[in-house]
Amino acid sequence: MIGRQNLITCLISDGTLSTEAFSSGKSHLFEKIQIAASAGVSIVQIREKKITTQMLFELAAEAVNLVKGSDTLVFVNDRADVAAAAGADGVHLTTTSPRADEVRRAFGELLKIGVSTHSFDELMRAIGDGADFAVFGPVFPTPGKGPAAGIETLEAVCRSAGRFPVLALGGIGKDNWRRTVSAGAAGFAAIRFFTNFDDGADLADALRI
Repeated sequence: MIGRQNLITCLISDGTLSTEAFSSGKSHLFEKIQIAASAGVSIVQIREKKITTQMLFELAAEAVNLVKGSDTLVFVNDRADVAAAAGADGVHLTTTSPRADEVRRAFGELLKIGVSTHSFDELMRAIGDGADFAVFGPVFPTPGKGPAAGIETLEAVCRSAGRFPVLALGGIGKDNWRRTVSAGAAGFAAIRFFTNFDDGADLADALRI
């Protein structure tokens, strides 16, 4: 379930897996997924663009098996077809993906849908298209991601979104994620934040409000 009752956290994989080093490289990702699940992280997003479709399917299916028995959901970036085939919980759509309403028509309620947004208009479109939540950013400065929107902009878009869950993204760390929640975000998504932890208990402690 994705809603505003509890903090929503999303671990995004770092996209470094390659076809050449798939077998050896995926073990590190699986380790991070297990740590995240043990810490109660809400969502694990598989975002690997350098591997084949078959590899992505295998990765997602194994991730689904890894989090079994926990409350952690598995999402696949961009590929709703792979997400559905692997038994994942949802798909995360980018600005180049099909729109959320198109995915909903194709897959019904089988998949939860997250959408990346970078502006007020994109966020409103995600809401109108029937997405389950949106990620908004970059909020804080992030290398290679363009100008940071800032906390005031995040607060404004969250206010406009009402009870629709908006997750902050971009430059999120253990010292600033609470500022995004105070600004109205339902939680946050990150890559580096989660990779800095090698123990589920330490990660869980860092996620306490």
